Amino acid sequence: MRRTARLLTGTALAAGAVGLVVTPAYGGDGGGLEVSPASVVPGGEVTVDTADCGGGATAEGDASAVGAGSFTLAPDEQEATGQFRVPPSAQPGTYEIVATCAEDGRRVTGDLEVTLTSPRDEQVYPRGSVKTGVGGALGPDPVQTAAGVAALAVAAAGGTWLLHRRARGDGI
Repeated sequence: MRRTARLLTGTALAAGAVGLVVTPAYGGDGGGLEVSPASVVPGGEVTVDTADCGGGATAEGDASAVGAGSFTLAPDEQEATGQFRVPPSAQPGTYEIVATCAEDGRRVTGDLEVTLTSPRDEQVYPRGSVKTGVGGALGPDPVQTAAGVAALAVAAAGGTWLLHRRARGDGI
């Protein structure tokens, strides 16, 4: 029992130490790029901003992972802000958007998810009419429609007459 407890404690301490060493190495590269909306359909517009470049600083953005190319982040109050449009040919998936600060070359990243459905919660109602054709099976011509109704009436009268003859026992 004691040996198992030591083994588990040692494993937990080793995992914690690795976590402390790995986290700063990964987190030091950036991650302060805010992408809005975080989920977009192809053809949608995306706004990107970061406060990591400092107030009044510019940055060069790169959205080539999603196919949008480069864009500029201009100073806006205490952060740098830019926009780009996701190409209509973009495939669904998660893409990394990168911005490089102009002053110190600092690199910040953020994720953009491209989906085929709109992330809106509101109900989308269909518009327009259903293209089902016009008129009956014979077309919209009133003469043909009248001929069809007359043929049905004759068939109904003939069927009724035959059923009455059979019921009386006259034979068919």
